[in-house]
Amino acid sequence: MHGANLVREVKKLDSSLTFFGVGSRQMREAGVRMLADASDISVVGATEVLTHIRAIYGVYSRLKAFLRSERPSLLILIDFPDFNIMLGKAAKKLGIPVLYYISPQVWAWRKGRIKKIAALVKAMIVVLPFEVELYKKAGVDVRFVGHPLVDVVRSDYSQEEARKQLGLDPRRRTVALLPGSRKKEIQNLLPDMLAAAAILASKFTDLQFVLPVAPTLDVEFVRGYVDKSAVPVTIVDGRVYDALRASDAAMVASGTATLETGLMAIPMVIVYRVSALSFAIGSLIIDVENVGLVNIVAGKRVAPELIQHDATPENMAGVISRMLGDPVKYQQVKDDLVRMKTRLGEGGASARAASVVMEVMQGA
Repeated sequence: MHGANLVREVKKLDSSLTFFGVGSRQMREAGVRMLADASDISVVGATEVLTHIRAIYGVYSRLKAFLRSERPSLLILIDFPDFNIMLGKAAKKLGIPVLYYISPQVWAWRKGRIKKIAALVKAMIVVLPFEVELYKKAGVDVRFVGHPLVDVVRSDYSQEEARKQLGLDPRRRTVALLPGSRKKEIQNLLPDMLAAAAILASKFTDLQFVLPVAPTLDVEFVRGYVDKSAVPVTIVDGRVYDALRASDAAMVASGTATLETGLMAIPMVIVYRVSALSFAIGSLIIDVENVGLVNIVAGKRVAPELIQHDATPENMAGVISRMLGDPVKYQQVKDDLVRMKTRLGEGGASARAASVVMEVMQGA
């Protein structure tokens, strides 16, 4: 998504540029010529990476060969640190300038990566304000552009209109299920989210549920899980922001979706689960008070977090139940989310990032 928006803004500045990359539907629609699909390499957790290592290395080899044969004017890396740092090293050896857009979470774990990034990049574009000082200390040319989601996260409908548009009952309260954008996340989280929805449906007769499917996923793959559940859920292909506008609360997989949900001011519970080994390794190297991006940006726990063994249907249903049952607390959370949004800067982040791209290319 961020890559696609950046490409569109850069093309406004220079329509002659051609882009190649790794992404999915949104980057394709922006005119990027795909060298690989993001789903081939998009996995989370140490053990999950090991089981996909052949596919990941195959994509890396393909990209490295492309860099060697085509010698692009610039390599833009977006998050995804281990893979991208390795690719950045290959580009630097070939004399291809490297720009990093959207910093890996170096402030949360493996802070030593800042030095590796500093040795690779012409500039680092960050989207979270507290990241600037980290890179300045490392001697990196760092630019804060604001968060691109501020421009993107919106719906043109009122809550009632959004419900009608999505085939929901406009009079019933709605809970959104956002189980992630990767197959493994769906497998790990969606069955328990659906079980939590069943618990909630037994407590609140006026509730309905909506599940927007990420563009990186096949709708029928997700539908297979929903069809096995004991509660009716309206499945929507994409349209996540309309689904959030229609909602009163949400169960959200930890990641960018928590920020998107927060920008829509929808109270949520953040959930996540990986393999036992990945969790054990992560517990040793990750040192943060909060896991959810929305809480990290807010500087406090605005959204409850249920991680690993705590991510049970009963706990998820309990959090949502308490949210919906306490109007005063519910409004307080919405107010906190509105304040959180102000920390992410004004609109126009992708356009400002595009200006940095052009500056780096012209100075390369």
